[in-house]
Amino acid sequence: MEPTAARGSLAGLLGIWGVTRAALLLCVLKVLVFPGPDVTSDVSVIYRGWYDVLVTGTFPQDDVTWQYPPAAALAVLSPAVLPFLEYATAFFVLALAADAVTLALLLRGARGAGRSRRGAWMWVAGVPLLGPTVYARYDVMVTAVAVAGLLAAVRHPRLAGALTAFGALLKVWPALLLLAVRRRSAWVSAAVTGVAVAGLFAVLMPGAFAFLGFQRDRGTEVESLGSLVFHVARHHGWEGKVLLNYGSVEFLGPYVSWVSTGALFLTGAALAWLVLWRLMATRFAPHTAADAAFTAVLLFTVTSRVISPQYLVWLVGAAAVCLCFRESRMGRPAALVLVACPVTTLEFPVWFGHVVASDALGVTLLAVRNGLLVTASLLAARTLWCTTVPPRRQIPTTPGPSWAERTTVSS
Repeated sequence: MEPTAARGSLAGLLGIWGVTRAALLLCVLKVLVFPGPDVTSDVSVIYRGWYDVLVTGTFPQDDVTWQYPPAAALAVLSPAVLPFLEYATAFFVLALAADAVTLALLLRGARGAGRSRRGAWMWVAGVPLLGPTVYARYDVMVTAVAVAGLLAAVRHPRLAGALTAFGALLKVWPALLLLAVRRRSAWVSAAVTGVAVAGLFAVLMPGAFAFLGFQRDRGTEVESLGSLVFHVARHHGWEGKVLLNYGSVEFLGPYVSWVSTGALFLTGAALAWLVLWRLMATRFAPHTAADAAFTAVLLFTVTSRVISPQYLVWLVGAAAVCLCFRESRMGRPAALVLVACPVTTLEFPVWFGHVVASDALGVTLLAVRNGLLVTASLLAARTLWCTTVPPRRQIPTTPGPSWAERTTVSS
């Protein structure tokens, strides 16, 4: 009965994946109309424009919207492998392929004692809840690399290090995946891969690191945690504006720099806590690397000046790896991330106009989504600490003699 039930469960999982992904693909191909603004313009307009520059052998150095590490060029150029398709169509097909690869990795990671298909189910359910935005950004490709790196960390540290470094050169955040990896070979592999790939881009393509200046100058995006300050302030006389700036819709005006600086401070505090955790942690299990990575990505996401909808793809992927391990206690934070996914789709793209207008619906959606992510972050951090850092030992103390007894003895 058990093998039959397992085959039935796998068939159901693959069936749901097929149906939901077909729907997503039809949405980005505009066969089905998804409510809200067109999410595919980033691919058909922005990515395509970058493609035309990148094929000349240089990075878009004068475009402030290019805010990505050098290996991101590979994702933008990837539709060239399907020359028989129009650029946007080829990109969507490759995003679907990355989605399928991620599922295959999670199913492979579910094999063996102490493993579970919960992670695969997390991925199958979470991606469609984020809507067609997933296939209209290259984050799903980055997540596939990150999932591969996390799953490899248990038995293949060198491979994990190389994949993590490559992922970081795609979109920075995968660098967090090495947080709890203790084997020196993983760190050496990551360093060698990172230096080699970054050096290759620096030599072959001018402007490989121009993105650093563009990223530094970003403001407070309207979906971030800090943006709630200005969404509320607009109803109380704040004189700022909402404008397209540095490739995203941001608040501009009085005190915005203060909130942006506050977000950077919170990110620094999150990093300090993670370093402290790493110094204090002594109990490491096979799932600890995934748990720490999920926690770190959560903390850096919620403290960022930007929380774009596609960032949730990172969280779904990292949470899915945690759930591949039966002993992981990240179930509740993962569930909160899963609940945040449909709320994210409602705030973008479905009712993004309400978010930009800072009306009651828009502010409520943001407060709920960001509140879920903050709660998940705190819960994940507490769980990680409690499962890996032993409690401080109580030093037993034996009551000494009283003052009268000491006086008697001495006399």
